Amino acid sequence: MATSAPLLGAEKKGGHSKASIFYGADEYLEELKKKYAHDHEIAALKNLLPGEGDPNAAGVAASQDKMLKVEKNNENRSLKTNRLFPTANKPDPMPQNLAFLFTKITPEQMIYMWNVLTAIFVTQVLMIVAYCAALATFPEYWWTCTLLFGVPFSYIAIQQIYIDHDVMHGATFPVYDFQKFLTHPFADFFSLPWEEFVLEHNRHHASTVDLLIQGEFGWDPEEFHYALQQWAGPFSTNWYKYILTVPWIPVIHFFGLNDTGSLFALEWWMHFPDEGAGGKCNKDFWNKWVPRRLKHNGFVLSLWACVWLLGTYPLGRPLSEGWRFMFTVSFFARIGFSAAWMFITNFTHSLPWNEFLAQDPGRTWPVLHNIMALVLGGKHRWNEMLFHDVHHAFPNAVGTLSQRGRFHGWEKVHDAAAEVLHRGLWKPNGDEETQMQKTQKKRSLMMKQNK
Repeated sequence: MATSAPLLGAEKKGGHSKASIFYGADEYLEELKKKYAHDHEIAALKNLLPGEGDPNAAGVAASQDKMLKVEKNNENRSLKTNRLFPTANKPDPMPQNLAFLFTKITPEQMIYMWNVLTAIFVTQVLMIVAYCAALATFPEYWWTCTLLFGVPFSYIAIQQIYIDHDVMHGATFPVYDFQKFLTHPFADFFSLPWEEFVLEHNRHHASTVDLLIQGEFGWDPEEFHYALQQWAGPFSTNWYKYILTVPWIPVIHFFGLNDTGSLFALEWWMHFPDEGAGGKCNKDFWNKWVPRRLKHNGFVLSLWACVWLLGTYPLGRPLSEGWRFMFTVSFFARIGFSAAWMFITNFTHSLPWNEFLAQDPGRTWPVLHNIMALVLGGKHRWNEMLFHDVHHAFPNAVGTLSQRGRFHGWEKVHDAAAEVLHRGLWKPNGDEETQMQKTQKKRSLMMKQNK
């Protein structure tokens, strides 16, 4: 049963709340605004997104860098499709039953999410140490120890990506600086620092407004994924062509071509930051971005070095064989991170998935929904799969559906998102409806009828 009360109580003025442990909520909010001023690139991108900008990033000037702006002509139209940049249809006047969905989350809630993310990292470390201890105690039961460690470790990696996604859309900067190193260190052997992770994800939102038209308003870092699953046209008549490319999707995820992976980091670094005037090096490259990359990946490599060492002398192996333990840990981590990103990136932006949702499968396939919700960590997480189009229409105003469900209950968020979808996500502007808009209209009518 969903509850209308938030998980955390109303914000307290001054002092230190229970949620903040040592850090005052009001103090955190002030620090958040300062960080947006320093990381103006993140603020500039977030303020370009549909719905509304991030209120904590207000006052930051728009950027003229190619990677930090929406690509459109003087008539506000896409250079790729000639569509107008759409305007999100935020309810006005705001109905009482939808107000919570568009209410800015409190500082306590922001801090709470970062505390959860920190707890996940600590749990991962303890699980690796426990796995080492189990192998040292029961060396003859390698498969048993490995599976008892690996399956939960993959599962918690899925949870880590979803909380990463939640905080970047609601509490972009950590309470304490050290927490930014804890967001995804086990995803790969090197990866994007947190700030660039946030940047590239917001680049995705600025470029891809309609879920099925990727890179409509500029380069989208995820475009290669979408090409593998949509290059040949409608799936129903071209399914045999997709046999050649779709099976490669989990493979490229596993080897790091996702937001928290090494191949993706290389792709992003080839595009960002933009070159300076006259083809010169960007003025922030050496004093801002390179140090961050070195610090982040220095921490990541140090962590994996510790994992390597755990696989040596504690297990009675020489130093040269630490890779055996390290690769096993990495294998299960990659399964979890890959699964999470396939759900967030590939499923939600695919035509077959959105056509399936148009049949209101919540009514016709309830067991499937319950199973998938369990895989992702709860029905509040599953809402993100069901209403990813709502998330793309209001990436700042609503944030993530899983984040809202964390504080208000999955069912209340589900019903509110369905209502927002029924009202129409975009204001009519004279452009022809896209395939996604037609699918959304069909789905919302089906949901209304079956309610």
